[in-house]
Amino acid sequence: MKINKPLAALCLGLVSIQLSHPPTILAAAAKPVEQTIGCDIAIAGGGLSGTATAYEGLVAGKTVCMTEITDWVGGQISAQGVSALDERPTQRTKLYFPRGYLEFRQKVQDYYGKLNSGYCWVSEVCFIPKDAHKILYGMLKNAESKGKGKLHWYPNTVVKELIVGKRGEGQQIKGVVAIQHQPQPGTAPLNTEPLSRTIEDAYSYQDSNKFQKRKIIFIPTYKTPAQQAAKPADWYVVDATETGELVGLADVPYRLGLDPRSADEPSAASTTGDPYCTQGFTYPFAMETTATPQTQVPPVFYSQYAPYYSYELKRLADFGIVYTYRRIYSSGTGKPTKFGGINYTAPTTGDISMQNWTWGNDYRPGSANDNLILDRSQLQVGGQLQPGGWMGGLRTDALRKGEENAQGFYYWLVAGTTDSRANPDPKSPDYWVKTPNPNQRYLSGLKSPMGTAHGLSKYPYIREGRRIIGRPSYGYKDGFVITEADMSRNNLLDPNRMPQLTPAQSRRLAASLSGVNALNVLTGDKPTPRNRSTMYADTVGIGHYAIDFHPCMQNSPPEAPNNRERDGARKGEGQAYPFQIPLRAMIPQKIDNMLVAGKSIATSHVAAAAYRIHSFEWSAGAAAGTTAAYALEKGITPAQMVEALPDRSPSIIELRKRLEANNNQTSFPNTSIFNNNWQEWK
Repeated sequence: MKINKPLAALCLGLVSIQLSHPPTILAAAAKPVEQTIGCDIAIAGGGLSGTATAYEGLVAGKTVCMTEITDWVGGQISAQGVSALDERPTQRTKLYFPRGYLEFRQKVQDYYGKLNSGYCWVSEVCFIPKDAHKILYGMLKNAESKGKGKLHWYPNTVVKELIVGKRGEGQQIKGVVAIQHQPQPGTAPLNTEPLSRTIEDAYSYQDSNKFQKRKIIFIPTYKTPAQQAAKPADWYVVDATETGELVGLADVPYRLGLDPRSADEPSAASTTGDPYCTQGFTYPFAMETTATPQTQVPPVFYSQYAPYYSYELKRLADFGIVYTYRRIYSSGTGKPTKFGGINYTAPTTGDISMQNWTWGNDYRPGSANDNLILDRSQLQVGGQLQPGGWMGGLRTDALRKGEENAQGFYYWLVAGTTDSRANPDPKSPDYWVKTPNPNQRYLSGLKSPMGTAHGLSKYPYIREGRRIIGRPSYGYKDGFVITEADMSRNNLLDPNRMPQLTPAQSRRLAASLSGVNALNVLTGDKPTPRNRSTMYADTVGIGHYAIDFHPCMQNSPPEAPNNRERDGARKGEGQAYPFQIPLRAMIPQKIDNMLVAGKSIATSHVAAAAYRIHSFEWSAGAAAGTTAAYALEKGITPAQMVEALPDRSPSIIELRKRLEANNNQTSFPNTSIFNNNWQEWK
């Protein structure tokens, strides 16, 4: 029996969304056990931002409840398999990172005796995903002990409903309803099947032939009526999920995919926006070098995805480069090798590599027929915005195809002889030959680096989810958003590179890039673009990374022969200035006791391409945990803290001092609105 009626096919160009793997429901166990837990801070999502939020909340002495769809904390670096830290020299050379992030780096050093256990060349910090979970969970327990807080950790748990009601002049979340699942007795353990075969079951209240369920209701810790009356909020709920699940479920204003081209987003590939063209998602896997060739068996679906795979560029068309890019374990005894200007030590027997490659296991849908993260219209038609209707907000079939694409990529790497982006003409400068590399073994099993029987990561690496639109404020009448113009180092005024703007848009862009000289530009002066990112009076964190795209594909399905990336989608790619995380970017509209951490803060599509890497996620989470604890102690909501901007309120000043005192940076040194040049941090 299906847990839901198949959703009717949409007309007028919308997509049919159906449950692809409906579980069998056991009618005899239809009513799950209920448990009610009190929290000061409830966190949905145990990724890096969720872990950082919990870490700071626990050190501040709060009772923290954290749910996670998988059974590991750490998100990107563990359950999503991307166990190589993306860092820029600006922060790495000076170790200018939040305290919890630095603690993790040190514990990796202590655990392996080195930071780079794989001698990878993408990063200075590479490690095994399952070890990252072990290290991070230990850090949370230490934070609990240090701060006298209390951690309620709920793995294998998803949020199903939000109980929202009026309080004061606004709305607040009064309860979070979650479902925890575990295997039925005598059935396969968790992580046996890939996510696409279990996710719909995980969001059903009823027991199934695979899972036993438990309904958990998170509420604020008990307060007396007098205590409740004295404070504007009893607790805070943080969306630290990978796709912005609570953002979608709460139905607060947000954007998804491409933004419309504007003075703030001048390189946008669309004049109207496109919610279906998000960055690609990836299922990483691990592979081990063997002394002898292994029998490589093509997946039954290999021919469907083979037209997509490629080394991408001639200078990268080398197995050793791809293998060592994110090698996560190595003896370091391989022969020094150079190809295309890149130096690496050749793979040797016993080396383990994690794969995360754009023209490989990236899966990049971009239409209403195959997008992964459902937009509001799709959620509405699919019944997911109805009470009890939430099913995670993802297209299960896209997950399945992403899984197949990743498994096919392994076979291509070790046995493939085609390359979708190589010119077949031997005289062409883009000609190269793909050769097999059979001395490899695909690593699977519950004790493998990914911790799954199928060998793929427990959850896909998500580069872009739902992004909130912050509240209207001074200078942001339509809602606060960090945009391309706020942080890109590209010459956005270059007519030869950027798409054409209207004269009015061009003037506004020139003014915004001129910082304190904006008024002079609007009155006729030539633009004097600043050489830094936008400064925010309410900054609560920092980050730095390049604007890095893995764009959706032009045609559907993504693996179609001769497909290409969405036209113009890489126009905004390039370097970014070191940037800040303003508190306004973490405060959604409509709900007063909710904060957003991680990739769902208020950024544009282009800005999100830089605001998505490991240290940023930790910084945003540290800010969320500290802000929630501060707001509870002081009896003020985050929205009230930013009401006076551009003037800084005493609460913002005090919050920033607390963050800085805890070695959670809120700005880069020597920066102010009058300093237009960050040469030291370039």
